Amino acid sequence: MKINFQNRIAISVLLIVFQFSLAQKKQENIGTEVVNVVKPYTPTISDAFKVKETPSLDDEETSKKEMIKYSIFPFPVASTFTPSKGNAEGVDKEEQGHLFKNYATFGGGNYGTLNAELFVTEDLNSTEYVAGKFRHLSSQGGIKDVELENAFFDTSIDVAYGSNDKDMSWSFDLGYQNQIYNWYGLPTNFASGFSAEDRAVFMAGIKPQQSYNTISVGGKIGFDESLFNDASIKFNHFSDAYGSSENRFYVKPSFQLDVMDQKVLVKAVVDYLGGSFKKNYLNTNTEPIKYGFSNFGIVPSFVITENDWTLNIGAGVFYSMDSKNNDSKFLIYPQINASYKVVSDLMIFYAGAEGDLKQNTYLDFVAENPFVSPTLYITPTDKQYDVFAGLKGKLADNVSYNMRASYINERNKALFKSNDYTVNSANEDYAFGNSLQVVYDDMKTLSFFGELKADVSENVTFGINGTFNNYTNKVQSEAWNLPKIKLSSTLNYTISPKWFVGTDVFYVGERKDQKINMDIINIIAPNYVPVTLKSYFDVNAHVGFKYSDQLTTYLRANNITNQAYERSLNYPVQGFQIVIGANYKFDF
Repeated sequence: MKINFQNRIAISVLLIVFQFSLAQKKQENIGTEVVNVVKPYTPTISDAFKVKETPSLDDEETSKKEMIKYSIFPFPVASTFTPSKGNAEGVDKEEQGHLFKNYATFGGGNYGTLNAELFVTEDLNSTEYVAGKFRHLSSQGGIKDVELENAFFDTSIDVAYGSNDKDMSWSFDLGYQNQIYNWYGLPTNFASGFSAEDRAVFMAGIKPQQSYNTISVGGKIGFDESLFNDASIKFNHFSDAYGSSENRFYVKPSFQLDVMDQKVLVKAVVDYLGGSFKKNYLNTNTEPIKYGFSNFGIVPSFVITENDWTLNIGAGVFYSMDSKNNDSKFLIYPQINASYKVVSDLMIFYAGAEGDLKQNTYLDFVAENPFVSPTLYITPTDKQYDVFAGLKGKLADNVSYNMRASYINERNKALFKSNDYTVNSANEDYAFGNSLQVVYDDMKTLSFFGELKADVSENVTFGINGTFNNYTNKVQSEAWNLPKIKLSSTLNYTISPKWFVGTDVFYVGERKDQKINMDIINIIAPNYVPVTLKSYFDVNAHVGFKYSDQLTTYLRANNITNQAYERSLNYPVQGFQIVIGANYKFDF
């Protein structure tokens, strides 16, 4: 049957009207209206109110869901596809080397040098452990143009027992050290007024050996998430072959308190020192030199962090008692430092002002210079303030730098100065102008420090730093034995998994010392002009071969340029030194 064109149009219109009526039951006539705009349109946004509950739909026109019933008619489908089994992609992992708990080192070289170390540790259970260390370094002497015995020995042994629990860790240690040195630094042209025979007899009568002994007992304890953070306690007994004796005991706890929603760190110290020397240097007083100090200090501080700023604000309050001179005083020190990230970690500006009370001891002076005479005057150093500012950061991911300028004001700054020759007939073996004393002065120091460290590659590391100082003294004419310039540099290169080499170079600038009376028969007028100790370079290098994970051999060369420079006046060092040795790591 054929339908003409007009009929088709009519049928289509009827279908459209029918579908539209299903979608919308009622159609409203909106109409038209003329709108006259009398000002520019300025849109505004009205306040929005959040709907607090889901509205219910009770509209009669809401469509109801129709129930649909259906059934599944399963039937097999033939398939020829067979999936292949997946294989996990391998990940290259660097093999972790075994960490051995114990090691032993042994080496020997010219000048009769012997170096030996042994460290052992053993776990008693999952938390407790015991450890021990033995160390020995000695040389038989033989320094060029030195007439007196110049060998030295340094032997120590330490044991420790401790525990590392989840919420608490503690350790207890006991140690003993014996050191033997010789006062070999006689003045130039010493005893030149004697005949060769008389001089030989006189020199043979000088026995310059000094022996030091240290006994130490100490412990540490630390807590996690506790008001009481940690504490350390230590007792040292120090003595020598000339009847000198010194005892020091200190306790240093720290706490963390919550004050007005701010965490405050409180550090405290109780420090006692007492000791004596049998006589003074001139041997004019048979009464022993005695000293005793008790220092009590507390240092509260808190940290403020705001954006890129970090500010640490604190102060140190100390009370110091000199029991031998019946003197006591209160001291207050600043403990303030701040840092600002100028450019993230690439450039950080920091500044601050800090001070401290440093308790000088006979033990510390010997550790810094073992050629001091057993006739020292001991007193604390009052470091009133150290005002500093600097920049640190990274020039690249593998290059870091640090630059710092500081101005330090110290009262009773300790300085090493040479002793004069004494004309007393009962001279001790350290009283021929061959030892050093400690003098004190109020000093101001302007210091500049710069450092650069770089990991050139995975196998090469490099570092260099320098310190430049300017000293101002109140009483002493010079800052005795303090250099104005110190430079040092290190370079380490891992050639292969088996071979590695390294070198370190340091430079120490000129220093000043003074020895007024240097002649044994006092026929030369006293010399009040300071003596200048020459600057020096010291170049050292080492090379090692890793035979296995446990055994490594090494060769170390010191003072490669073979300079007979003086660290202290009339105390030249050993020339070119070479030591060959091995290190062995093991487990029980």
